Amino acid sequence: MFDNGDEVVANPTVESDAELAFEGALRPASLAEFVGQTKVRGQLQLLLRAAAMQNRTADHILLAGPPGLGKTTLAMIVAHESERPLRLSSGPAIQHAGDLAAVLSSLLPGEVLFIDEIHRMARSAEEMLYLAMEDFRIDIMVGKGAGATSIPLDIAPFTLVGATTRSGLLPNPLRDRFGFTAHLEFYDEAELERVIARTAGMLDLDIDKEAVAEIAGRCRGTPRIANRLLRRVRDYALVNDTAASKDAVRAALELYDVDERGLDRLDRAVMMTVLERFDGGPVGLSTLAVSVGEEAETVESVVEPFLVRVGLLTRTPRGRVATRAAWDHFGITDRNSSPASDEL
Repeated sequence: MFDNGDEVVANPTVESDAELAFEGALRPASLAEFVGQTKVRGQLQLLLRAAAMQNRTADHILLAGPPGLGKTTLAMIVAHESERPLRLSSGPAIQHAGDLAAVLSSLLPGEVLFIDEIHRMARSAEEMLYLAMEDFRIDIMVGKGAGATSIPLDIAPFTLVGATTRSGLLPNPLRDRFGFTAHLEFYDEAELERVIARTAGMLDLDIDKEAVAEIAGRCRGTPRIANRLLRRVRDYALVNDTAASKDAVRAALELYDVDERGLDRLDRAVMMTVLERFDGGPVGLSTLAVSVGEEAETVESVVEPFLVRVGLLTRTPRGRVATRAAWDHFGITDRNSSPASDEL
């Protein structure tokens, strides 16, 4: 806050810094605090303890899985539990080999380098990374044409933690250079309830168990979505001066177009288009995307994985087809099914 004459005005810079600090506080700082991914946590703990006992940098780690499951948080935990500094970067930011060379040459001994969306790095940078991961060395080209020369440059030993939502796009030579690959799975409702209860405590929000279970059932198996929905429930309870009860959760999430299965506005638009306009399908991806006014990539990578996972949509060689569960969920009669005959 700062004084502007007779008014006291909020300082947006201070408020944004506080918000960022709070977001950071929501992330667990250790594997013991991290909820879910039990198998991955055990594997990481063994890897990090072995590295500490041998006084060496940990093997390179690849974290693969859908968005919002904790890949960035696990990278931070790797650095924290290794007692090493952390350097953050992303694949889209590394579009030239020189970008990667600048990052690698400035690393401190033992530093943890986290590259988010690593599959989106430039191909020239990927090829430079091969040598860096294996031999802690990079080759820098000086000059052009016939007079160009390669100068080898040693870099400090480091641990690379790569995160990807599409591991199939990683070239095999890069994938094979990771000493450990972790595949993160969606959370079950019991794990999500623990995540929500922890976040509610940090928000100083008094919420009952039924309300927590209601949110857990609507957040698509993803902690990031669970925390986001919880904050909308907090806002609703605050503005309406009411308790964060099950009824408040239902009212808040209805306001934000999140139904009892976690479907949002776009999910329902896609499903209603398939069901009503195309009689349940099959319908091609591009046609479906145009019908709902979205990019085909958005429908394919954001909407479809969840709809397929919950059994409302299937992919066939001819296109997308609604399942029997989809007709039942939206309360629409399947016009393609013939009524059972009473005749013998």
